[in-house]
Amino acid sequence: MQSIPITTPKNILIIGPAWVGDMVLAQSLFKLLKVKQPNCRIDVAAPPWTLPLLEHMPEVDNGICLPFNHGQFSLLERIKLGRSLRHKKYTQAIILTNSFKSAILPFFANVPQRTSFLGEMRYGLINDVRPLDKLKLPRTVDRFVILGLPFGTSLPARLPEPSLISNKNFALATLQKFGEFTTIDKIFGLCPGAEYGESKCWPAEYYAEVASDALAKSYKVFLFGSLKDASITQKINTLTGNKCLDLGGKTSLSEAINLISLCDLVVSNDSGLMHISSALDKRLVAIYGSSTPFHTPPMSSKAVIEYLNLECSPCYKRVCPLSHLNCLKNIPSSRVIYELYK
Repeated sequence: MQSIPITTPKNILIIGPAWVGDMVLAQSLFKLLKVKQPNCRIDVAAPPWTLPLLEHMPEVDNGICLPFNHGQFSLLERIKLGRSLRHKKYTQAIILTNSFKSAILPFFANVPQRTSFLGEMRYGLINDVRPLDKLKLPRTVDRFVILGLPFGTSLPARLPEPSLISNKNFALATLQKFGEFTTIDKIFGLCPGAEYGESKCWPAEYYAEVASDALAKSYKVFLFGSLKDASITQKINTLTGNKCLDLGGKTSLSEAINLISLCDLVVSNDSGLMHISSALDKRLVAIYGSSTPFHTPPMSSKAVIEYLNLECSPCYKRVCPLSHLNCLKNIPSSRVIYELYK
């Protein structure tokens, strides 16, 4: 009888992105790796603010905290952390970021195959260098997924879509902290902030008009956002007569994920919470201003994109360089309301 060779499962280290939305998109890569080799182990090293996402991704075995501030080089600390991971005996590292510093850890972890785009002249640190054709790979998710395929392989016609798992019991426990107990009501989620800056933020007044319409339709309205977004959610709540549940800056990322899972409808700027809503399979209107849906679209057939594609878009600036923000102000609330309920 001919013996069948046993393939040793891969032990993969991913150097994950620093943005919440990009980490959601990276789940498409994690899913593809599991399809190609179901017994592979996937560990993801990432900044602490993105790690809670990994708890909602069953494909990920372990999250590793990168305790470095944004832009901090910390060469010796990165070397030390890399050496501390040698016992894991990773067979491959996939680096999803393009900075020089992000490739240091896998090198000193003695990972034999270190896969990525060249990025910041990382010859030697990256020994499985992939070409980056931005025309062939226009989307962030395309660029992530291609790194999980053998060199020279084309993208599959259909990519695995991000799909976060949630916990309803945890969501209900979180609601009880805010004096909310019912699960019968229809719930409408608004995500009016954006970590990148105000040029991604649809006006608070427009969000308030959408919220008022939802309240008139007997929805409960939840306002989501980080501490940085708290002034925006407070303004929206004030404009609606304080009839919304203002969660701005009051929940952890994991709590927000579980609460968004309860929502029937969501409106969001192009943000991490938008990608989370999409990965929770919500009926979603995603609003784009300074960025473009051709680069980071929501990966869900239930998502509707509002984007004017003006001559000055996308500018990718944190503040509108022309001081008019027409890319967002010219999207009326009536248009978003129509898309939600049609």
